[in-house]
Amino acid sequence: MREELKWAVVAAAVALAACGKKDETAANPTDSDTLLVRIGHVGATSGPVAHLGKDNENGARLAIEELNAAGIRIGERAARFELLAEDDAADPKQATAAAQKLVDVNVHGVVGHLTSGATLPASPIYNEAGIPQITPSSTNPKFTRQGFAGAFRLVADDTQQGGALGRYAAETLKARTVAVIDDRTAYGQGLADEFEKAAVAAGAQVVGREYTNDKATDFNAVLTSLKAKSPDVVFFGGMDSVGGPMLRQMRALGLQSLLVGGDGLCTGEMITLSDTALGDEKVFCVEAGGVDGDEVAANDRFRAAYRAKYGTDVQAYAGYAYDGVKLLAAAMQAAGSVEPQKYLPALRSVQYQGASGQVQFDGKGDRIDAALTLYTFKGGQRHKLAVIR
Repeated sequence: MREELKWAVVAAAVALAACGKKDETAANPTDSDTLLVRIGHVGATSGPVAHLGKDNENGARLAIEELNAAGIRIGERAARFELLAEDDAADPKQATAAAQKLVDVNVHGVVGHLTSGATLPASPIYNEAGIPQITPSSTNPKFTRQGFAGAFRLVADDTQQGGALGRYAAETLKARTVAVIDDRTAYGQGLADEFEKAAVAAGAQVVGREYTNDKATDFNAVLTSLKAKSPDVVFFGGMDSVGGPMLRQMRALGLQSLLVGGDGLCTGEMITLSDTALGDEKVFCVEAGGVDGDEVAANDRFRAAYRAKYGTDVQAYAGYAYDGVKLLAAAMQAAGSVEPQKYLPALRSVQYQGASGQVQFDGKGDRIDAALTLYTFKGGQRHKLAVIR
């Protein structure tokens, strides 16, 4: 069978359910012929970004349930999928502990982690154990540039995000002066650096670079300093749990600059956290992902299934966690094995159509032709501006 046709068949079989080196003989105690497939998921399900970690976990869990309902077979055996979910609280030390726990219980693949600050320190542990790791949301470029054979990313990285936002601020928003704030995390600082480089290259002047942290609640000193410089745009590299309160304090101080940020600000929770400070077309962000054309229908089906299951809308990255689980299953089916060293080549060459669109990986493990979606907020709702690639 031609490779393209083979993958089309596998992807179709796995997608139908939607609307390592480890113990391949592990079985359901009630059925010795059933192959138990353990998929790990790690995200911050406690702490300031717990709403995003739970969003990812929900997406992964929905995929597990659909795979089991579809009666997936791997090789000659029926497969039963199990999700082993861990909380890293977006903390590097907790992330490494969670990674080691999953390695110790012989997971066959991992979807996670949520944040770059957790993904980067955990990744060598999975690599040493030979377990493939697919992050649905970490954007620091370093993750896929470590030379790890099993490292994969489903979203655009900070180079793409920050570059797109820097150009957008200078060219479309016509910002002549910008100020940059980051939260000193691997995600926030990396994104801010890329924004600054692109904004300057597009003709904007950086009038201030300030820092906070990912648990801060008081930004008056930083914002008062920036207010005196009257920047057209304030860029924030960080998450909604800090960005929302920061925006409220900006407006309370009379700082009327436009606020621009990455996918950490492009969430439904940002609306709640910002309250009336959000305004109309005063905040602009880019989401590391997006669908257009023929991809929209599958994404709509996933979102409807997610809402039916959990009674709430997708926050940000759940579709990518969902696809991460389905990708692991598709690769295992193609290889006829759950052993990482056997299915890893199939994962590297996968061509898959999922909730987040068409998935293929380049030689580093980054998604080919990864999309970005530009948004603003109007009338208390997120408003899509464009999908760019």
